[in-house]
Amino acid sequence: MSLIARNKIDVTISLAADVIAAVEILPRARPPLARLFAGEPPSSLLNALPQLFTLCAAAQQAALLSAIEAARDEEIILATKQRRMIMVVAERISELLRALFVAHPTPNASAAAIRSLIRALSMLVGSARPARGSARREAIAQIVAALTALGVPNEDGVPRPGSPSALCIAALDEVDLKSIRIAHSFLSVADDRNIVERLLGDDPTFCHCPDLGGRAPETGPWARQMTRERLWLGRSGPVERLKARIAEIVRLCDWLKSGAHIDAAEPGIVESYRLGPRRAAAAVECARGRLYHAVELDPQGQIHRFEFLAPTEWNFHRRGPLVRNLQGAVLTARRHQKAVRAVIESLDPCAGFTLKFRKVDDA
Repeated sequence: MSLIARNKIDVTISLAADVIAAVEILPRARPPLARLFAGEPPSSLLNALPQLFTLCAAAQQAALLSAIEAARDEEIILATKQRRMIMVVAERISELLRALFVAHPTPNASAAAIRSLIRALSMLVGSARPARGSARREAIAQIVAALTALGVPNEDGVPRPGSPSALCIAALDEVDLKSIRIAHSFLSVADDRNIVERLLGDDPTFCHCPDLGGRAPETGPWARQMTRERLWLGRSGPVERLKARIAEIVRLCDWLKSGAHIDAAEPGIVESYRLGPRRAAAAVECARGRLYHAVELDPQGQIHRFEFLAPTEWNFHRRGPLVRNLQGAVLTARRHQKAVRAVIESLDPCAGFTLKFRKVDDA
């Protein structure tokens, strides 16, 4: 995500011997979009989205369009909803693959398979004329074939031995960091109404530093998997999150292959909420987690207020998942930078980050 502000997260780790004593996060600065677009037609913000958000552009567009349509009380036909969901899911697969093979490059990853994936996903995500009918089926077939070549598993969920997917997992298994077992908290569709009402509420800090009753829940592929399986306690780390990404790629491709029917989709891919006259919000489940847009239009239909909340604000909250995963962890080898960096990258921030270490006295 590229924004017109300081788009960087600073992480400082305090070490007492080999134990992480404290984790400090200086979040990124958010652009003043509400001020910049106040009084402008909604189309001006829609047209600016590709420059404001270069990652997850389809999800951003789906969220804003859905919020504007709900604020106008427009009825959206099923074909439009399905097309929007397909674009979001195709982009989600693309971003999950990027996190899989770009963040964890392997020497035997097939360049031809990756190029085929990129072409096929572009056909599905293309905002101008997304693929339909036989073209869409052909694109999905190409995606499945490319994933097979990369060793992404089918029904059994186990990557083929020696494949790029298996090598990614093996490399992360070597990262030496022992986290403590904690109770987890996950963001879900059930939280939407609470969040969207607060986005347009009276607390201007909520978009910068959100919370749910003092909680800063995790969002993203692993959180979705844990919520689906109703698991709230256990070890979390780069390997678990990587496996969740792989499993989600398989599940989403299966949905596309089976016809991408709305009634067979996972809950909450794209949801919209009316909040009153000319006020509405939308939530979209994108690669990194749940994304929110909220708008309020003036009587002339121009933008009076606009707020957004990205998954990174939850995952890199000062009391959020990154802090909970690292606080109290034991670094069992001296390659502590690699171990901590792997945890940060497993949460896949949509912004750059810096990582610093400092020594403190033993507790």
